[in-house]
Amino acid sequence: MAENNTPEPTLRSGTLGTGDIAFFVVSAAAPLTIMAGIAPFAILSGGIGAPAGYLFAGLVLAVFAVGFTTMSRHVGNGGAFYAYITKGLGRTAGVASAVLALFAYNACQIGMYGLLATSAHDTVQMLWGIDVPWPVYALAGVALVWFAGYRSIDFGAKVLGVLLVAETGILLVLAVAVLLKGGAHGLDLQPFAPAHAFSPGTGALLAFAFGAFIGFESTAIYRSEARDPKRTIPRATYIAVGFLAVFYAFVCWVIIEAFGAGQVVEAITADPTSLFFTAAHDYVGAWAADAMHILIVSSVFAALLAFHNAINRYTHALATEGVLPARLGRIHPRHGSPHTAGLLQTALSAVVIGAFAAAGADPYLQLLIWVNTPGVIGIVLLQALAALAVPFFFRRISHREGALRTVVAPVASVLLMAGALYLVISKIALLTGASASVNTLLIVLVPVVLAAGAVLGRWLRAARPEVYARLAADPEEAAGRPDRPAEAATV
Repeated sequence: MAENNTPEPTLRSGTLGTGDIAFFVVSAAAPLTIMAGIAPFAILSGGIGAPAGYLFAGLVLAVFAVGFTTMSRHVGNGGAFYAYITKGLGRTAGVASAVLALFAYNACQIGMYGLLATSAHDTVQMLWGIDVPWPVYALAGVALVWFAGYRSIDFGAKVLGVLLVAETGILLVLAVAVLLKGGAHGLDLQPFAPAHAFSPGTGALLAFAFGAFIGFESTAIYRSEARDPKRTIPRATYIAVGFLAVFYAFVCWVIIEAFGAGQVVEAITADPTSLFFTAAHDYVGAWAADAMHILIVSSVFAALLAFHNAINRYTHALATEGVLPARLGRIHPRHGSPHTAGLLQTALSAVVIGAFAAAGADPYLQLLIWVNTPGVIGIVLLQALAALAVPFFFRRISHREGALRTVVAPVASVLLMAGALYLVISKIALLTGASASVNTLLIVLVPVVLAAGAVLGRWLRAARPEVYARLAADPEEAAGRPDRPAEAATV
C-alpha cells in the first residue's frame, strides 16, 4: 500500500495584515451596538462623564498592551492567553487559563445570539411589520456565522471590513450632523470636566466601559496567519485599543451634546433603547434611523463572526498540542480554516440557544446578559493573569527589552486589571439586573471553570507527561529546532 506523503493542510500563514487583524478585533467589540445599545445605560449609571470613562478604560488597556505586545515578539505559539500564561506562570496555570478562555470566549459569543435575535426581530417588525419568533433569527445567525467561518480567513476579513465601515460610518454621519448643528444648546466639553469624570457613579460607569473593549487582546490568536507577526500583532493591538477608546469617547460625547448635558439623562430615563435612533432621526433624517436599525443587526453579526474565528483558532491551537482531541485541529484543505473546531462551536451555540428557547427565556435579558456576564469576568481575569505572566517570563529568557516594558507596565497592569475586575463584579447587579442568587452563580462559574482547568492540567502532567512537557511550545521548539532560549515553564 503506497504511503501518503501529502502534507497536512495548515492555517494560511502570511494572509492577514495589520488592518485585517485590527478589523477582526474592532468588529468583535461591535462599536455601533456598544454605543446604541450600551452607552445610554453607562450614561444613566455614571452620568455625563461617560466619555472620559471610555478614555480611561482605553488607557488602562493600553498599559496592559505594553507588556502583552512585548511578550508577543518572543512567543511564537498561537495560543494567546494560554501560551503567555503557560510560559510565565507554568503549564498547570496555562491549561487552567486555556479552559477558562474557551469558556469565556464561547460565553461572550453565544450570548450575543440573543442580541442578534432581539435586534433582528425588532428591526424586521418595525420596518416590515413581520413578527418572527426570536429563535429563528438566532439559529439563522448561527448558520451564517458558521458559513463565513468555514470559508478562508481572508474572506472573513473582507466581510468584517465592509460591515465595520458601514456601522462606524452611520455613527460618523450622525456625529457630523450634530457638530454642524451645534448640538442641542451649543457644543461644550462638560463631560470631560473632572467633576463629571470622577463622580459617585464612576465605578458603575467603568464596569460598562471595560466591557466595551472585550476581545481586543485576540490579536495574538491570529499569529499563525499574520504577515510578519512580530510587527503586525503589536500594531494591530495598539490600533484597536486606540481606535476604540477615541471612537467610543467621541461618539458618547456627541450623543450627550445632541440632547444637552442637562437633558440627556432625562431622555435616557424615558427610553434608553431609542436614544441614538431618536438623535439620528432628528439630526439626519428618518432614513438614518432606519439604516441604524439595520446596521445594528450587521454589527452584531460582525462581532459574532469575529468571536467565532477567535474561538476556532484557540481550539485549533489546543488540539494541535494534545490538550483537546486532535480531530479538532483539522484544517480544511481548500479554505485553510479550522473547520472541525468551527462545527463544534456552531453545534454548541445551537444547543445553548435551543435550551434557552425551550425554557421560554428572554433573548436579551437572559440569553445575552446571563451568558455574557461570566464571559466578561473571565476575560478580564485572563488579562490580569497574562499581565502577571510577563515579568516572570522575561526573568527566564535572555532579552534586550527594557524594564518599563517587562516589569513596570505589566505590574501596573496587574493592579489596574484587578481594579477593573473588582468593579465589574461589585457592579454586576447593574450589568445583569438579575437576582442576588443568579448574580452569585454567574460570578462563581468563573473560578469553578478555572479550577476545573487546573485539575485537567495536573491530570495531563500525571497521565500524559509527553503532552504536558510540550505545552505552549513555539513552532521551532516543537520541531526540535529552538532558535532562542526557551522558557523554563514549571508547574
